[in-house]
Amino acid sequence: MKKLVYLLAILLAFSSCSEYQKALKSEDIKTKFEVGTQMYDAGKWSKANRIFAQIVPNYRGKPQAEKLMYMYARSFYEMKSYIEAGYQLGRFENAYPNSEKVEEIAFLAAKSYYQVSPVYSKEQQETVEALEKLQLFVNKYPNSELLPEANKLIKELDYKLERKAFEIAKQYNRVAYFESSDYEAAIKAFDNFLADFPGTSFKEQAMFYRLDSAYKLGINSIDTKKEARLNTAINYYDSFKKFFPNSELLKDADKMNEEMTTAVQQFNTKS
Repeated sequence: MKKLVYLLAILLAFSSCSEYQKALKSEDIKTKFEVGTQMYDAGKWSKANRIFAQIVPNYRGKPQAEKLMYMYARSFYEMKSYIEAGYQLGRFENAYPNSEKVEEIAFLAAKSYYQVSPVYSKEQQETVEALEKLQLFVNKYPNSELLPEANKLIKELDYKLERKAFEIAKQYNRVAYFESSDYEAAIKAFDNFLADFPGTSFKEQAMFYRLDSAYKLGINSIDTKKEARLNTAINYYDSFKKFFPNSELLKDADKMNEEMTTAVQQFNTKS
């Protein structure tokens, strides 16, 4: 019995393959549509896509066009061809704004951009585009059942941009080497980061590294600029301690503050 079932499965597979090959070579667009739909329903996305690509121009303006374009666009997403999927799904959304599938398609179009968003360490143009698309979806479909997932994706993308900006600012701090312009650039980078991402999970580290940059700038400054820069750094210390009184980094921050306070006192004594 098992052998019979196995043989039937093989025969069905060969039959399906043969039917598919015939449909590819056929000039009958109706046959292509039917076989392509069978492939799509069976989850054979690549085969379905290949057939659909042959007949899309022939169905423009016809009643079956909406179904065909839905399956064609969706097959790109299922094939993980996300760039093409974003384009084709967007075309469907524009062409059939009243379709019962348009909300689903709009979400998948936006999600296609999310899928090509790179790791935070790389250029984030795709991430910005994905955020824009997902935000448009949220604004357009505020009551969608897909809203929780859309917000989850937005949160992930926001974090990438946040991490990217933090690492750039941190890099300024790392590469600075007793050059005032280097430390000033680091301080500005952290100031911008904290302004752009007020609720960031990196706030503690950002405020500490800003203090560290200001501390190094002040300690290594010439006398005419030293006092003012040290006082600025001490203000950064006060802010850090206020926001994070139990920080594990506070011990290092306290050492900086002690050195800066002593330096300011000595500077005042001299003057």
